[in-house]
Amino acid sequence: MSPVEASDSRTIGPLTNLSGDEALFRDAVAAFAEDEVRPRVYDMEKAARLDPALIKATFDLGLMGIEVEEQYGGAAGSLMMVTLAVEAISRVDASAAIIVDVQNTLVNYPIGRYGNAEQKARYLPRLTADTVGAYALSEPGSGSDAFGLATRAELRDDVWRLTGRKMWITNGAEAGIYVVFANADPAAGHRGITAFIVERDFKGFAVGRKEDKLGIRASSTTELILDDCEVPAANVLGPVGQGYRIAIDTLNGGRIGIGAQMIGVARGALDATIAYVKERQQFGKPIAEFQGVQFQLAQAATELEAARLLVYNASRMRDAGQDVQKEGAMAKLLSSQVCERITSLCVELFGGYGYTRDFPVEKFYRDAKIGTIYEGTSNMQLHTISKQILR
Repeated sequence: MSPVEASDSRTIGPLTNLSGDEALFRDAVAAFAEDEVRPRVYDMEKAARLDPALIKATFDLGLMGIEVEEQYGGAAGSLMMVTLAVEAISRVDASAAIIVDVQNTLVNYPIGRYGNAEQKARYLPRLTADTVGAYALSEPGSGSDAFGLATRAELRDDVWRLTGRKMWITNGAEAGIYVVFANADPAAGHRGITAFIVERDFKGFAVGRKEDKLGIRASSTTELILDDCEVPAANVLGPVGQGYRIAIDTLNGGRIGIGAQMIGVARGALDATIAYVKERQQFGKPIAEFQGVQFQLAQAATELEAARLLVYNASRMRDAGQDVQKEGAMAKLLSSQVCERITSLCVELFGGYGYTRDFPVEKFYRDAKIGTIYEGTSNMQLHTISKQILR
């Protein structure tokens, strides 16, 4: 028997091949992005807030509980389906995509994975039906050094009291449920970090200032204030002192979601630019006929496909139950770098028009920058990758 005959490689399809259900889902989300998101982009950007009617529509379509089990109102889907949804919406508007991304990867996931039966029954149906969630790890003095957080948790009379401030919280303004990390035993360092499920109306909890940002302007980024915030003991998520493990595991998947956002943003910018260069006339012909333009677009398309393959591979691995600490970091690192390069090129190919708000690429360019910052900067991704390959 030849090596070719002995191989079962013919049963393994390309990463970009989708199942029937995945393809139908992707197409439905893409149609939603065109019909419901695109008409609202300009007004949401101008107002620096998501349209509440659009948020409701994301719930109605089932986009806020893609991986959640059916018994809790979810679709019992996969991270790959989350990836497809975030990518499709990001091609139109990154702000509308990130609320879906955070809900699925940073809120539903840790509650579904680490919550007990009572917590899942209490919170997941709300998170799939009508309540936005947020993930609160970062603080004014602990960004990349997330485990240097200063928020404290003290147990008194079967009630945990949380004190501190959280910063850069995506979905902070809209959320009703928050996964919050605080240190219950500072002497133990990161081994004292504990995760809590906090509701917006808990005593001592408040949403603070909303940031005025460069990009993803319609997505809220806020401060959270915990002033002796009272959290029932029943709302500890996972074991006390295991919050660091929950945070890392959650972020490993969350970074894949950011990768999906970045390849979607880059694709949206590239699509707009390809259409433009076919129409824009210079020296008597469309600029798409100039080899210099063709080569730049070819390079961009190649880099985008490479990033897309990394994101899809990490999604498939996570769904298969494999560790994706390295692959998730690689997917986020490359996709965010590629997105920056492509959106910058697109602005240049639009010429002076690209620098105005009358054309779409300037917004894609601004929305791209956050990809190298949130859920771990590019330097932190390099640190994670280097630790994995040098072990």
